[in-house]
Amino acid sequence: MIKKIHSLLGNEAESLLTYTCKGFPKETLHLPGPDFIERVMVPTDRPVKALRSLAALFNHGRLAGTGYLSILPVDQGIEHSAGASFAPNPIYFDPENIIKLAIEGGCNAVASTLGVLAAVARRYAYRIPFIVKINHNELLTYPAIHDQTLFAQVEQAFNMGATAIGATIYYGSAESRRQILEISDAFEQAHELGLATILWCYLRNPAFKTKEKDYHVAADLTGQANYLGATIKADIIKQKLPENNGGYTALKFGKTHARVYSDLAPDHPIELTRYQVANCFMGRVGLINSGGASGENDLAQAARTAVINKRAGGTGLISGRKAFQRPMAEGAELLHTIQDVYLCPEVTVA
Repeated sequence: MIKKIHSLLGNEAESLLTYTCKGFPKETLHLPGPDFIERVMVPTDRPVKALRSLAALFNHGRLAGTGYLSILPVDQGIEHSAGASFAPNPIYFDPENIIKLAIEGGCNAVASTLGVLAAVARRYAYRIPFIVKINHNELLTYPAIHDQTLFAQVEQAFNMGATAIGATIYYGSAESRRQILEISDAFEQAHELGLATILWCYLRNPAFKTKEKDYHVAADLTGQANYLGATIKADIIKQKLPENNGGYTALKFGKTHARVYSDLAPDHPIELTRYQVANCFMGRVGLINSGGASGENDLAQAARTAVINKRAGGTGLISGRKAFQRPMAEGAELLHTIQDVYLCPEVTVA
């Protein structure tokens, strides 16, 4: 297994597999493991029935019992339009094939829209944990707007037999304060009903993208988004893998500290991702990184993201387009490759 991972990483293998973090030593983190719920989540105020749902997520699929997660997210039919998302592989216009891919791919759970999951809930909700995404940014409005609005209610997720709800907040946007209030209320209701909560902590503001860099993927800004997400009691946070740092200083807004750049988040992909983990209450809230868009060398890119996340102290990967925009057997193989990184004992926390 390690030979395959080493081969997929190519020239980066040595740097990614042997690096030791200097900013936040691994001993300071609450790391994933088979006892994560008992060790980290039980002392919280989450109701027992919500912990039971969280345990259902962690104890399903090929990564069951490891403390790591591999989730298939397919909400792109709304977020990116159905045509753009499913035309490369039209079988996924049918919701049942989305669920089949998650099962064939050995995932812990499948995340999708209310309509997709409701279409096949009675057949599959007991076979694999469902995560109902309750808000979306749709692209049919013209001129286009960029706002996450509620498409579903928590009770609808509960009634279909879902295990968790998911939501997105566009931190940094003009609409973020309303979204924070909506999703904070939804997460409290979800916990009371016994559902786990997953938050897509995404940044969205045109000013964050300059001629030099796109700071939507800056470690300092995404780290703060994670901290805000943990504050409204997300059980798991989804974030894009960081690609740079210094968003606060380049954009000249907000507050930060020189140590963030000199000591705490040095310029190495594992260090930058560990800064994201640190902002998830030092790992008390699990960080799952997204797999990104489909393109060339998807298998290698997925393995790279998984290695960085795992070695940083993260909890897993949530990868959609790389898996479903290809034949189902190839999509399942990609998901298995991601999971193999978390199952490989030679890939350790840095």
